[in-house]
Amino acid sequence: MLEEFDLIEAADRPAKTYSGGMRRRLDLAVSLIAAPPVIFLDEPTTGLDPRSRLAMWEIIKNLMAAGTSILLTTQYLEEADQLADRIVVIDGGKVIAEGTATELKSKVDKDRLELTFNR
Repeated sequence: MLEEFDLIEAADRPAKTYSGGMRRRLDLAVSLIAAPPVIFLDEPTTGLDPRSRLAMWEIIKNLMAAGTSILLTTQYLEEADQLADRIVVIDGGKVIAEGTATELKSKVDKDRLELTFNR
C-alpha cells in the first residue's frame, strides 16, 4: 500500500508530520487494507494542491478499474466530470438532476452571461 500510494519515503515518519495530501492518501490506503467492494469518499480532494488532487484522481480511477464501486461526494464539477459514471446533483436535500456527465451537460443552456464591472 505504501508503494501504491507513494508513501514509501515517509513510512518511518509519524503521520502527524504528513502534508494534507499525504494524509488523504494514507486515509484511503488504510481503508483499502480489507479490500472492500464499495468505498464511500466524502470530498476526498478538498483542500489539496493541484498535484495532490490529480494524484488522488489517479488512485480513484485505478480503484474503479479494479472493480471497486465508489460513492463520491464533491463540490467540484470538474471532479465529478472526470471520475463519475453517474452524477446526482442535490440542492437543499433534494435531487434536482441526475445522469451521466454528458446527459447533464446537454441539459444546460448554451447561453452565456458576461458581467463587466466599472471601478
